Amino acid sequence: MFVLRMRSGRPELAGPCGPDPWYIEVAAEDDPVEVVGRLSRNLMGEPVLVHSTSWRRARGAVVLSFVVVNADGQAPQLAGVPISRAELARSGATTAASTIAAAQVLEHGLRHLAWLAREDQVVIGALSEEWKQALAEYVPEPFRNIL
Repeated sequence: MFVLRMRSGRPELAGPCGPDPWYIEVAAEDDPVEVVGRLSRNLMGEPVLVHSTSWRRARGAVVLSFVVVNADGQAPQLAGVPISRAELARSGATTAASTIAAAQVLEHGLRHLAWLAREDQVVIGALSEEWKQALAEYVPEPFRNIL
């Protein structure tokens, strides 16, 4: 999970693990979206948005990546850092990328969120204008490895 908040007009990472991704284990019978939402509410208050942005195999399991957007001023005691841009992890036409860094997963998640902020009515309604403006610079890139 990447916990996001807006501070001084700039998105930043800030959650229970500070600016690091928050790894949680989910039992096979549990709904990951429900678990992420519940843990977010319990530790930081009601999130503005919880959305899964990608999946991959890592750590001996399937890892689902989520962005959790918190409201302005929510959980201000949590350490945070401004988000920096990163190059996307690149895969082959039929293979996954050999390595994927957390910053690349976050970059993908923000581009996904930016697309939803323009196309999905639920996300459009949930995000503030400040968030939509900050996400405007994140744009999808074409798949580069077509055979």
